[in-house]
Amino acid sequence: MNGFERYRAMLKGEPVDFVPRTPILMQFAAEHVGSNYAAFAADHRVLVEANATCAKEFGFDQLSCISDPYRETQGYGATVRYVPDGPPRSTHPLEGTKDLSALARPDPRESERMLDRIKAVETYKRNFGGEYSILGWVEGPAAEAADLRNMTPFMIDLLDDEAFACDLMDLCLETAIAFARAQIEAGCDTIGIGDAIASQVDPGTYGNLIQPREKKLVKAIQDAGAFAKLHICGNITHLLPGMADLGVDILDVDHMVDLATVRQTLGGQVALAGNMDPVSVVRNGTPEVIREATLKAYRQAGNPFLVNAGCEIPAGTPAENLRALCEPLAAHP
Repeated sequence: MNGFERYRAMLKGEPVDFVPRTPILMQFAAEHVGSNYAAFAADHRVLVEANATCAKEFGFDQLSCISDPYRETQGYGATVRYVPDGPPRSTHPLEGTKDLSALARPDPRESERMLDRIKAVETYKRNFGGEYSILGWVEGPAAEAADLRNMTPFMIDLLDDEAFACDLMDLCLETAIAFARAQIEAGCDTIGIGDAIASQVDPGTYGNLIQPREKKLVKAIQDAGAFAKLHICGNITHLLPGMADLGVDILDVDHMVDLATVRQTLGGQVALAGNMDPVSVVRNGTPEVIREATLKAYRQAGNPFLVNAGCEIPAGTPAENLRALCEPLAAHP
C-alpha cells in the first residue's frame, strides 16, 4: 500500500498493512532542507519541497499545507511579518474596534497568503496525487476570531458581548468554508481545522457558541468530498462530551489528554491521532522511548488510529527520533 491508500483505508475501517504516519512538520521541515521558517511560511515552493523531502526520508503517509494561523487573517487586512526562526507575526485588525465593516473580505483565490496555500495543494496534487494523502488547513471559527480581535479581547467578548462574538465567528466560518472548498477543489483529500483557543473555554461556552460552528464547518468539508480533522492544542478533556456529535473524521489529541478516555467518549468511528509529548518524548527522548510510547498510544486508542505526536514535531528533534516515530507499526484488527 502507498501512503494515500493506507491512510484512506484506515479511515474507512478497511485492512491496512501498518498504521498510517501523519506527523505535523513546520520549522523542523524547513530547517531539514536548509531553509528557515520565514521562507517556509511565505513561499509554497519551500513548504512543498520541505514536506515532500521529509515524507520520503522519514516515511510519512501525508503531505501537509500547515504553516501558521495567519493565512485568512492576512486576507482580512492584517499585516504579516515573517521571521527566520519562528512562526509569522500578525497584527489584529479588530483589536481596537468591533466594526466588522472595517475588515476586508477574503477571497481564497485572490488573497495573497490563502492563494499561496492553494498553490501548495496544486503542486502536491500534480507531483504526488494518489501517492500521499494531502492535508489542507483552515482556522476554526474561534481561532480566527481571536486572530482578528487578539486573544484577550475575544475571550472577553465571549463573556460580555455574546452577540458580537457570534457575528464575528459566523463571518470567520463563512471564510473558512470557502477556503476549505478551494483547497479541496485543488486536490486535498483532508482539511484540518485549527481551533486551539477552544481548549481555554468552559464546556458551556464551547457547547453553546463554538461547537455548533465547528460542526457546520465539518459538514461543509465532508459535503465537499473531503475528510475533516479537528486540531485543538491543549487539554480538551472537559470538552470531549461536546465533541461527541461533531461528526469529525479525525481528532488530533494532545499529550495531556488520555487517549482511552477520548475513545470511550467519542466512540469507535473517529480516527484518533497522537498523542506523544512533542518535547519530552519526541524531541528529548530516545528512539526506544518513542517506540514504546507509540505502541502504548495505539493500544489505548485502538483503530482507527494515526501515528502522530500531540502537536507539531519541534525544531531540534534528532532525525533518529523522528524515524523511530514513523517506523512501521503493525496494525491490529
